[in-house]
Amino acid sequence: MSRSLLQPPDPAEIWTVSRLNREVRFALEQGFPALWIEGEISNLARPASGHLYFSLKDASAQVRCAMFRPQQRSMRFRPENGEKVLVRARIGLYEARGEFQLKVEAMEPAGLGALQRAFEELKQKLAAEGLFDEAIKRPLPAMPERIGVITSPTGAAIRDILTTLKRRFPLAEVVVYPVPVQGEGAGQKIAHMLAVAGRRAECDVLILARGGGSLEDLWAFNEECVARALRACPIPVVAGVGHEVDFTIADFAADHRAPTPTGAAEAVSPDAGEWRQRLDRQTQRMMLAVNGHLQRAREHYRGLRRRLALRHPGQQLQQQGQRLDEMALRLTRLVRRQLDHQARQLNHLGQRLRAANPGQHLQRRRDRLAEIRRRLGQAMQHGLQDRRQRLQSSARALNTVSPLATLDRGYAIVQRPDGGIIRSAGEVMAGDEITARLARGRISAHVITVDQDQDKENS
Repeated sequence: MSRSLLQPPDPAEIWTVSRLNREVRFALEQGFPALWIEGEISNLARPASGHLYFSLKDASAQVRCAMFRPQQRSMRFRPENGEKVLVRARIGLYEARGEFQLKVEAMEPAGLGALQRAFEELKQKLAAEGLFDEAIKRPLPAMPERIGVITSPTGAAIRDILTTLKRRFPLAEVVVYPVPVQGEGAGQKIAHMLAVAGRRAECDVLILARGGGSLEDLWAFNEECVARALRACPIPVVAGVGHEVDFTIADFAADHRAPTPTGAAEAVSPDAGEWRQRLDRQTQRMMLAVNGHLQRAREHYRGLRRRLALRHPGQQLQQQGQRLDEMALRLTRLVRRQLDHQARQLNHLGQRLRAANPGQHLQRRRDRLAEIRRRLGQAMQHGLQDRRQRLQSSARALNTVSPLATLDRGYAIVQRPDGGIIRSAGEVMAGDEITARLARGRISAHVITVDQDQDKENS
């Protein structure tokens, strides 16, 4: 049976407001993970504590939010009322008032506004450092011999640049430094390639380019590392990024900004047609100047001839001609003597040079070496012949006393089986096995009889 509403409840079943709010907060925090939520900021408050309190709203609802000071360290912008943002937050409850709220852990501008704000903030920062000052911009070379292009090797920009350079100034060499122009890490790779091109120092001017695209597509050219690499590069750089209406941080940091990649190619290359026209104009001016000079010279010559004719200088010309002939002869003799003297010196120096020529010294050394080798060979032949004769003489003397020579005369050496030589008949008995060594071969035999008398007579 249910309890009457007027009947007092069990004190243990009564909750305080604090307990209720605490339990609700715990249920909300445990029941929902961190969420990404997009909305517009309103009622923004910044108390002295440094925390942020605001409402996040859309067209039909709003929710209170709190972002505490430690969570603001990663923010790169200053939020304002009316700004659309994207927040990562956890759902909770402010127990003191029982208000449902979001505890924001991270915040960033939503959509294109975030990129535009980041662009403006970086632009202001670098401009304050002086990176965009015109005073530090370097002039472009009037006649570059080698042009470097930092861009994607497969995009339309490189084709437009190469076509323009070939049309305007085909004499220039082109070095392509391939880099990605959008996507993750593209900015760092562009900055690295600018440093590489600067270290190599093989180009007179560089072009940094890519075709058109959205702000997100062009964002690699809005990174701070690219701007600083542009100013650190020792070679003048022309930025031709996007279309004419597109502006990037690279455009402000480069030494020259072109509206398009084609415009960048035109900025670094002289127009061959224009140079031909200038050359034609200079040629015409030179021809006019030469013709004028010749005309004045002709008039001066005619004037001199008239003056000469009026003064009748024939006799004076004859004397001057004779004197000229005399001086010519003297000059001829002087030149001949000088030539003879120099020829003698040259001949003397040639003789000294031939005498000091190491080739002759080497030839003499070769001849001497050949003679020494010949004499050494003869001495060796004589020495060998002498030793060969001495050897033959010694061999003959040895053969004279050799027992082998005695064997050749029909004698034999008789031995026991153990190899001992038998010198007397008394050393063997009948039936013993003996071996007789002849001059050629051996004979094995058995003793039949032993006659010692003959042995005694011999002794």
